[in-house]
Amino acid sequence: MPRRPDPNVEGRILRAARRLWKKGGEKALTMRAVAKAAGTNTPAVYRRFETRQEILRALLRQIQQDFATAIRPAATPEEACENYLEFALSHAHEYALFYDHAYRLPAQLQIVRTPALREQRPTMALMEGKLAQRLGGAPEDHTRLSLALWTVAHGTAMILISKSIPPEHVPELRSVFTATVTSMIRNAKV
Repeated sequence: MPRRPDPNVEGRILRAARRLWKKGGEKALTMRAVAKAAGTNTPAVYRRFETRQEILRALLRQIQQDFATAIRPAATPEEACENYLEFALSHAHEYALFYDHAYRLPAQLQIVRTPALREQRPTMALMEGKLAQRLGGAPEDHTRLSLALWTVAHGTAMILISKSIPPEHVPELRSVFTATVTSMIRNAKV
């Protein structure tokens, strides 16, 4: 009797790959290591992902979705920025790894917004929507502000993750982050 395909194997592969990646970075993502960690064989991995780069892109897309999940419940753009920063800090190693490899995702920062691009950048799309609710206009009217807010959040996250600020200045940096986000949104023009 022929074997039945395991419908859960792709999820197991991605969970195993994410654990390996978090622990050892891209070098840990060999097809053989992923297969072993997922409790399957290497051909099964290759049937679902032709290369380890495909696995890495799938992991990066998952992390993008995780960011979106973190900011989606925010009632305001300011809260969304705080949630983004908290997510980055509570997943510091994975956050840094993500931005070491994010250039591998297609169409990163095109200003022309298409439905496909919005799907590729879920966090940005959510932020643009929250800004449109607050400030009026269409979500795509807020691309520049969304990018500016991301720049502030990402910069703050990386300063805190790298511990390149003395610990006694961390509360002040967090306060400056909150004030900057509030000011940028308050002074925004559609």
